[in-house]
Amino acid sequence: MKLWVLRHGQAEAHAPSDDQRHLTPHGREEVLRSAAQLIGQPIAAIIASPYVRAQQTAQLVREALGRDDEIRTVPWLTPDANPLQVLEQLDGADNLLLVSHQPLVGNLIGLLQHGHLRDPQLMNTASLAELQGDWPLAGLMTLNSLKHP
Repeated sequence: MKLWVLRHGQAEAHAPSDDQRHLTPHGREEVLRSAAQLIGQPIAAIIASPYVRAQQTAQLVREALGRDDEIRTVPWLTPDANPLQVLEQLDGADNLLLVSHQPLVGNLIGLLQHGHLRDPQLMNTASLAELQGDWPLAGLMTLNSLKHP
């Protein structure tokens, strides 16, 4: 199984609330550079946080890949979500792209690689990580690549 984890692109500094922040023009460019890395990959589904910047990121990736399936929006990919609960949601899943936020993405990648939350992965805006393993379990996946746009 492969799992791709993409942090949203650069977002506006201010909005009425954090979940309403939109991507900046630079953020859109970052996302498109990361999306190019996904062309030809066997992604079964795109799953994204409900926050505006993550939805915009997922939509840009979807369009860049020429996909016509829906983006799955889930409440368990928000910035402060528990990485252990994310793993529970991924049970039995295969070849997914997760679009989310820091600190969740860094904590999740660290958990998948090391089996604990003490060594989170640095993820810049629009950073893309590819992990591989037999199951999406703590400590049982390998970080194949990490690309920063």
